[in-house]
Amino acid sequence: MTGTVVTPAAADMPARASHRTATFGLPPRWLVSLMVLILAAAAWASLAAWIDDPIVPSPSEVFGQVAVIVASGEAVTNFAASITKIAAGFALAMVGGSVVGFLMGRSSFMATYFSLPLFVIGNMPGLTYAVFGLLIFGVGPAGPIVVSALVALPFIAMNVAEGVRSVDGKLLDMCRAFERNRWDIARHLYLPALVTFVFAGVRYGFAMAWKVEALTEVFGAREGVGFMIRRAYQEFQVADMLAWTMLFIVAMILIERALAHLEHRFFAWRKEIA
Repeated sequence: MTGTVVTPAAADMPARASHRTATFGLPPRWLVSLMVLILAAAAWASLAAWIDDPIVPSPSEVFGQVAVIVASGEAVTNFAASITKIAAGFALAMVGGSVVGFLMGRSSFMATYFSLPLFVIGNMPGLTYAVFGLLIFGVGPAGPIVVSALVALPFIAMNVAEGVRSVDGKLLDMCRAFERNRWDIARHLYLPALVTFVFAGVRYGFAMAWKVEALTEVFGAREGVGFMIRRAYQEFQVADMLAWTMLFIVAMILIERALAHLEHRFFAWRKEIA
């Protein structure tokens, strides 16, 4: 008599299939998120109907304003201006943070010397950066660019330092024993070790720089998402202000998810090795 052995994974397959069918093929977390968003929109609509005042616009008014902003092209123009400033600030942060981080990773003295300034820069309130950016650089793109660089620099520097420290000293000694030049050591030893750390620093640094840059635009800019939020506030257009804020949140989530997807795709080999 031949018996059939059913493994736990095989036994669990029908249950999983029926669960996916019940959820229309979507992961449960997406259904939960969708339900939360629907409930939040319903509560928002009920509150707006109960107050019945322009100070609390309904979701339909805000979504309609979002459609108007996107159709007019203002969203593309202002988001392009903001992202350009952040990209320029990140370029400065990458140069400065890479140099500082490499020095910190290679020298305990440099690590001690730079740790306190980086801690102060990384923990300064965003409002302070915005005010000083306006006072020093005035109204223009220079303030948001410098502020973005200052906010992102500690994240880049600390992650580069950790990447340098992660390099195996025995591999470094072997490179020296085989008389490899500095360029080969930097390219084949340090660079692969630093890429993953730098990518993590970029993700977290971007999240912080994006918010502070928009706040700086509120105080001193002629274009950008922060400037449009300030203009809507000055004109007491609450629906317009909420629409720009909603677009800001959506753009921030999309960019962060794109960076996370790239990180997962480029560094999937780490999970395979683990």
